[in-house]
Amino acid sequence: MSLNKVILIGNVGRDPEVRYFDSGAAVANFPLATSERGYTLANGTVVPERTEWHNVVVRRDLVSFVEKWVKKGSGLYVEGKIRTRSYDDQAGVKRYVTEIHADRVEFYSTGSGNRDNTAGTGIAGGQSQTTAQPAGGYQQPAGFQQPVSGQPDTSLDSNSADDLPF
Repeated sequence: MSLNKVILIGNVGRDPEVRYFDSGAAVANFPLATSERGYTLANGTVVPERTEWHNVVVRRDLVSFVEKWVKKGSGLYVEGKIRTRSYDDQAGVKRYVTEIHADRVEFYSTGSGNRDNTAGTGIAGGQSQTTAQPAGGYQQPAGFQQPVSGQPDTSLDSNSADDLPF
């Protein structure tokens, strides 16, 4: 078994570049920066902040979301696959490019400071969702139902655990 899955939380480095093709298909590209905080070791050695840049590629129904709402500086949660491709440059030298092919793109906020994002939390990836969801990367599981107000939630009643095999 194998798995190719990438999850990134970072900030967009420049406005997305969107290209349309004669077939009607579209693709969007943008760089996403992820950073690890710097720190000081017990012996006084300072380890500086480290920023990695990721090339994100978006296709299909995600393109319209990215084109309309994602801007330089946007905080995003990106989920997808890592892919490497090669090409020959003008000098005939083989070059390699590593890209993140996004299957899901969401706005991400740490909850501090003001957001000038008028779209609220946008989620794209073949799913529809209202903008009333809280930002911060949390999403209720599919099929989750909030108990009706005034009625206790009996799904985790202490008596219901008696039939567990351990």
